[in-house]
Amino acid sequence: MEKLFRKSDKILRNVSLDFKRYLHTGIDDTEKLIGLTGARGVGKTTILLHKLKEKNIPSSVGFYASMDDIYFSTNTLVDLADEFVNIGGKYIFLDEVHKYETWSIELKNIYDTYPELHVMFTGSSVLEMSKTKGDLSRRAMIYMLETMSFREYLEYEEKIKIPALSLKELVSDHIEIANSLLETGFLPFKYFESFLKNGSYPFSFENKSNFYEKLKNTINLIIENDLMIVAGIDYSTGIKIKKLLVAISECVPFKPNLSELSAKVGVDRKHIYDFISYLERSRLINTLISDEKGLNMLVKPEMIYLENTSLAYALCGDKPETGIKRNFLLQSTEG
Repeated sequence: MEKLFRKSDKILRNVSLDFKRYLHTGIDDTEKLIGLTGARGVGKTTILLHKLKEKNIPSSVGFYASMDDIYFSTNTLVDLADEFVNIGGKYIFLDEVHKYETWSIELKNIYDTYPELHVMFTGSSVLEMSKTKGDLSRRAMIYMLETMSFREYLEYEEKIKIPALSLKELVSDHIEIANSLLETGFLPFKYFESFLKNGSYPFSFENKSNFYEKLKNTINLIIENDLMIVAGIDYSTGIKIKKLLVAISECVPFKPNLSELSAKVGVDRKHIYDFISYLERSRLINTLISDEKGLNMLVKPEMIYLENTSLAYALCGDKPETGIKRNFLLQSTEG
C-alpha cells in the first residue's frame, strides 16, 4: 500500500487547479460512493485528482489509484479498503474500475462494511453502472461527464470567462445576454471554428499538432480495450465496429439503411443493432429514436451522427460534411 501512496503523491504534485471542468462543482462530495462516467479523454481522471488535491490531506488519509495498477493483480480492493481504514484512511479515488473484474461487488461490500470510508471512482461510459451485479444503483451517485462546451473552451484556451447559463435563461433573455457580451468586445465567431475542430476534449490543449492522432488512438482504445473488457467482443468484431464507425463518419447525419450498413460492414442486421448500441454507449455516436418507438434495442434509429465535431474532423479530414456540424449545434442547443 505504501507504493500506492507514493505513486499518488507523485501524480498529485503535477496537478494544476487552474482550470476545472463544469461538473467539478456539481458533484455532491457528501455522498459515500460517487461514480464518474463519460467518454475516454473528457477529463474524468482530472476531476478525481482535483477533488483529492483540494482536500490537502496526506496520502494515509486519502489517495488516488488506477485499477490497472499491478498492485491489484495480487491484492483485492476490499483488502485494500480494510487495511486503509485500519490506519485512519477516509478517502479513496479509483480510476478505471472497469479494468478490475469484480469492481461492482467489492465496491458494494466496501460501502456496506466501512461507513467512514468515502470512495469516488471512474469507469468506462459503456458500463451500465446503475444496473451492475453489485446493485450499486441504490448506493452510488453516478455522474456523466460530457465533452467540452464552447464556454469551457473559451475559458481554458482564450482565458475568456462567461457565466454558465441555463436553457431557460438563454430562451428568455437571449437578446440581453448577447448585447452584454458584445459590449465587452467578445466576438464568438472568431473562436468558434477552432472550437469545432479541437475543442471537444481537454487533451487537445496539450499539443494541437498531434491532437487528431491522439483522438484516433483514443477511438482504438475504446473499441480494442474497453469494449473487449466490458462487452466481451473479440478482435475481429472490433474491426467490424471500426468499419461501421468509419461508414457513419463518411455520411451526413442520415436515416440509416441497415441493409446497406450490414453489407458494408459484413455482418447481419442484428449485429448492426449491437454495434450501434456499443458505439453510442461509448459516446462515439448519437442516435435519434422517435418517442413513438420506445426504447427497444431493435428499433431502427431515425438518425445517426457522430457525438461531436472533433471526431468528425479526426475521421473525415479537414472538411467534414456541413450537416455533421449543423446537427452537432442542434443537439448542443437542445442539451
